[in-house]
Amino acid sequence: MSPNLFVRLWVMMFIQYFFWGAWYVSAYPYLSNKVGFEAGALGWTYSMAPLAAMISPFFVGMIADRFFSTQNVLGILHILGGALLWAAGAYTLGENPDPWTFNGLLLAHFLCYMPTLGLSNTLCFHKMDNPERQFPWIRVMGTIGWIVAGLLVSWFAFDDAKASKDTAAWMFKLGALSGIALGLYCFTLPNTPPASAGKKVTAREVLCLDALELLANPSFLIFMICSFIICIPLAFYFQLAASCLEDMKIADYTAKMTFGQMSEIFFMVAMPLFFARLGVKKMILVGMLAWVARYALFAVGAADPAQPVVWMLLAGVILHGICYDFFFVTGQIYVDKAAPKEIRGSAQGLLVLVTLGAGMFIGAIVAGWIKGAYTSDDGFDWQTIWMWPAGMAAVVLVLFGLLFRDPPKEDDTAGEASDDAPGEAEESSSEGDELETTEPEAGTGEADEDEAPPVMPIEGE
Repeated sequence: MSPNLFVRLWVMMFIQYFFWGAWYVSAYPYLSNKVGFEAGALGWTYSMAPLAAMISPFFVGMIADRFFSTQNVLGILHILGGALLWAAGAYTLGENPDPWTFNGLLLAHFLCYMPTLGLSNTLCFHKMDNPERQFPWIRVMGTIGWIVAGLLVSWFAFDDAKASKDTAAWMFKLGALSGIALGLYCFTLPNTPPASAGKKVTAREVLCLDALELLANPSFLIFMICSFIICIPLAFYFQLAASCLEDMKIADYTAKMTFGQMSEIFFMVAMPLFFARLGVKKMILVGMLAWVARYALFAVGAADPAQPVVWMLLAGVILHGICYDFFFVTGQIYVDKAAPKEIRGSAQGLLVLVTLGAGMFIGAIVAGWIKGAYTSDDGFDWQTIWMWPAGMAAVVLVLFGLLFRDPPKEDDTAGEASDDAPGEAEESSSEGDELETTEPEAGTGEADEDEAPPVMPIEGE
């Protein structure tokens, strides 16, 4: 890959997540305190992204991957998504805005935005000589973009409790303008033909039905169930953490929320070392334990709003790096190893559907309901609110620890060589792709590239 192309993809990935990070964290306090939306309605507000994540594979799988160049699809979707986000923000400035109208506009925005997360990865993979080495250095710019967006929101005081409604709404305008700019920029990117042009569209592929056969493996089934459940407490963090910090009178809370993304960068870099020493099960257990610790810290730190324990609250934010990397990234690696080569794409799609789709969707609604249940004239009972996700995460931790079985040792070093090519398990995981190209059923190198698993967004990331 040329340095020029690297920088161009760098810029694309930076703005991709700047677009989202500019408003997503600080929107809840704004919509609650300045616009006046109730907690129940806000639960549905934060379910729009997961709902779009469940719907968008139909678009990507049936249309974008087959009929249009990736850069053109990205350009159109980002421009439309930016315009819809601007409209959603502008709507909140009216008199007595209806939360369901706002949620409808937000859903339309996310139906444009969510497909771009996978499409931007696809464009990068298509242009790389060595994706395993090159992609992390490009993808990390997305995390940096999210961080910079959060810092700017605090810098311009869009999240300040004393800011006017008009000023605070600029968080949406900042995101919208960056999205429109990104859309125009995408049209300048190198041409990337549709990855699956000419391929027959099948419902089994779009719905990830081929991957369901993996559920016959008890450990894989336990992993998927736990992945689904753990995303319910995850929604509490994205939805309520900023609101809690604001209620604790912590200044520049949006900027401080970026500490979680900063820790992601560190643990992402250190993951190969941890993975080699701990393996799949211990890595995921550490991630789950971090989730329990995070919410316990929030519960204790926010027990007394008059005297919050600030270091506990910030420590809970910083634990986001372990929570995300040790669970989601390790889980993605596990799914890639557990699935036969021919259905790895479907398996990764199923994981995204179960976690960022169904799990986060239900979690957003549950978080809104629980916050509403523990809200009174005296304020919010943050200690009880945070004990709910802590308890959920603890249950998942115990369930996973008792029922999940680590893959055989050779899987940790050889991927699925034993499944795809018996007798070749002694090859290292780094050689897995080359090994697979020697198999009669592997097809062409292009097919292998198309089947590269998508990289999950660092959601708020």
